[in-house]
Amino acid sequence: MRKGAHPSWLLSVLLLPAFSPVVLARQIQSRDATPVVDGIPGPMNWQNPPLEWKIENHQTLSITGGKQTDWFVSPMGDGHSDNSPHLLFKPADDFVLSAKVTVDFRSQWDAGVLVLYINDGLWAKLCFENSIEKHPAIVSVVTRELSDDNNSIAISGPSVYLKVAKAGQAIFFYASSDGQNWSIIRAFSLGKSPDLRVGFSSQSPKGDACTTVFSEIRYAPKKVNLWVVR
Repeated sequence: MRKGAHPSWLLSVLLLPAFSPVVLARQIQSRDATPVVDGIPGPMNWQNPPLEWKIENHQTLSITGGKQTDWFVSPMGDGHSDNSPHLLFKPADDFVLSAKVTVDFRSQWDAGVLVLYINDGLWAKLCFENSIEKHPAIVSVVTRELSDDNNSIAISGPSVYLKVAKAGQAIFFYASSDGQNWSIIRAFSLGKSPDLRVGFSSQSPKGDACTTVFSEIRYAPKKVNLWVVR
């Protein structure tokens, strides 16, 4: 070997900084770029990207919707927004999905949301929202080309439990303060479609951003009696 030359293995060691902990961390993050939540059937896909998102221990999902993000088609025909981030998956024909929803309320209509989507003209959402009355409330929207908007019960504090259940073509929305005792918020139908997707969203229609944390996420592919509150 020539004086001053280095064997190949030594060159590999000398090049090791290219694989520094920072680079390795980025590689690990990129490998985990597809959201995975325990108990949720994959794949989960974004419809509109979030400002930020993260999943802790494959159990707790955090979504930040960016500035002036919303999903609403005005029934007065004077506005149409569809830029809030939705993380969607394909459920079973009959299912129950629930989560504890904690919202970093800052502006009017900031909300953490459970969503159902068939197409751009047929969808629904159950929101924990900073209402026009300046307090958090349960708000539901069903869109069939145009959106309706129903403000329901007021909520104290930054957290509530939301649940959506489907049996046949019927869909029910529920809310709870403790995750045990539920109130029926709404009963409706989006018809029968194999294209139904369900999932999570966070919105900030009048603000700069809104972060929602979904914890205690529960999904069950089963048919339940929708009128039995439990």
